[in-house]
Amino acid sequence: MPSPWSSRREVSPETSRLLIERAHEELVGGNVGDPRLGQIRPLVQDSWRRSLAHLVGAEGLPPLDLGDDELEAYRRAHPLSAAMDMIRALLLPGGESDSGVVVAVGDAVGRLLWVEGDRRVRSLTGDMGFVAGANWSEEAVGTSAPGTALALGRSVQIHGAEHYNRLVQPWSCTAAPVYDPETRRVLGVIDVTGDSDAATPQAQLLVDATARAVESELLVGRLRARAEPPAPRRTRRPAVAAATATTMLRVLGRDRALLDIAGPDSATVTELSARHAEILLMLAVHREGLSAERLGQLVYGEDDAEGTLRPELVRLRKVLERVAPQLVPASRPYRLTTELHTDAHQVVTLLARGAHRVALAAYRGRVLPDSVAPGVEEFRESVRLALREALLTEASVDVLLAYADTDDGADDAEVLRLALEMLPARSPRRAGLVARLEKLER
Repeated sequence: MPSPWSSRREVSPETSRLLIERAHEELVGGNVGDPRLGQIRPLVQDSWRRSLAHLVGAEGLPPLDLGDDELEAYRRAHPLSAAMDMIRALLLPGGESDSGVVVAVGDAVGRLLWVEGDRRVRSLTGDMGFVAGANWSEEAVGTSAPGTALALGRSVQIHGAEHYNRLVQPWSCTAAPVYDPETRRVLGVIDVTGDSDAATPQAQLLVDATARAVESELLVGRLRARAEPPAPRRTRRPAVAAATATTMLRVLGRDRALLDIAGPDSATVTELSARHAEILLMLAVHREGLSAERLGQLVYGEDDAEGTLRPELVRLRKVLERVAPQLVPASRPYRLTTELHTDAHQVVTLLARGAHRVALAAYRGRVLPDSVAPGVEEFRESVRLALREALLTEASVDVLLAYADTDDGADDAEVLRLALEMLPARSPRRAGLVARLEKLER
């Protein structure tokens, strides 16, 4: 079946890309009275001003709100999960490889839950953080079709330079909110992102029709369920609590880790000692639990370190009882009973979702760089290699060049050679890469 995204617009946008970009620069720079702003679509003007009021950065990357476990559980429980096959059939009828677009489905607050479609396009849009689990509300990334559609409660198209975030401006998108068919409460949003074909009048009709079809399907499903005999009641834990505290252990680029606890009404940051950071990181890495002997080996590198480990665990427990009692480890085996996120795991998750630029931005250095604990050294190297291999295999040349400017990539001849191969023949950046390679190979 031919792709529905193959019909290009017959007319150019009313306002040129250059005018939009200059108006955007004036607004972001604080010149809200620039006359060029009056020539921008009112919908976009209003969204830009909301973005400015939310202090959104003009080149920021979206936050990753949902980790792997949270994302999977939330997907299963979300009402739109039952409609995903219909959405794929309507918006990706020729299969992902032939579509030329990315189709995303998000929740009512703008967090993307499913991102599917053309592999090449997904790889490119992933570099700007358009991945499952990321927050694409206006408050997080500014003007974009999914966030602005949720803000306005209706379908929206955003063309190229109309995006508030400059990283998103190469793309165009169309999105429509999905409502509960009975309560009319917003359930989520459906978005199509690609080149200019993703924001044509035909695209808006199709995305709108898909949203209405989903609402009808949800209503039919409910009516059918009411007509059937009731099933035995089962209690089920909520997949994702809307306002529970989240914990993050920050170990990248620092030897004294930071433990962040963010709740609905407060947030605290606690700096841990180097040894406590090593112990807590090992428990976060080995979620299945560790015997005292094995934990001692990972932290101290000795087979008989239990006598040294136990007093340190007592001191760690006292710290956690004060700042994060939910993280106090259980024993036999030693293990965490609640999820502890780490910024290192977040980088690996972003790589798995194709968000290479976001992953590189989140990689602030090696894991606990001065630690000589065997378990930390092994984990440190696994994260470093995961980042390097993903960038060598899939990243765009801009991301690869950014990696080459980090401490990890600066002396990596293979990275420099690949970037040189990917650059256009007349790129002014080639000379610098050649000079760096020659210096390394002397």
